[in-house]
Amino acid sequence: MAYSPIVLDHFKSPRNVGEILDADGLGEVGNPVCGDMMSVYIKVEGDRIADIKFKTFGCGAAIAVSSMITELAKGKTLEEAMKIKNSDVAKALGGLPPNKLHCSNLGADALHSAIKNYLDRKSGKVVAKEEGEPHLPEKGEACYCPYCEKKVEEESPFCIFCGKEMPHEHDH
Repeated sequence: MAYSPIVLDHFKSPRNVGEILDADGLGEVGNPVCGDMMSVYIKVEGDRIADIKFKTFGCGAAIAVSSMITELAKGKTLEEAMKIKNSDVAKALGGLPPNKLHCSNLGADALHSAIKNYLDRKSGKVVAKEEGEPHLPEKGEACYCPYCEKKVEEESPFCIFCGKEMPHEHDH
């Protein structure tokens, strides 16, 4: 599956890039297997996300996902934004190749982490500076060959379908 025109647009012209220095909430997630790292900053007014920015280190799909998650969340109430799922992000982007679906998980995880961070701060809970919240794959999430995009059941040095050597950081 090739990237949709929406994915390419959000990759080439990402929306809401940057950081909010006085952010009310910060969500940081990463997937050490593929190397994608996302930070989402939110500014809250009332119960709504008034401003949202992101910084992402990753592939084109990760950048497009970050851009789309900010578009989906901006102006929403915190409750509405917490209901945004990875499947909503992938659908809004017109789909993602199977070996890039994990990027939509990262986007939703980063948004939810920023909201949780804001709520923790607002409640007076002391929030320690962390190294970042690890991405926890959903049940049934699998590895995909970056060359033939077929589902690979186990970690392997070679794809059992196309025979190509699997990079150690192949996509989940």
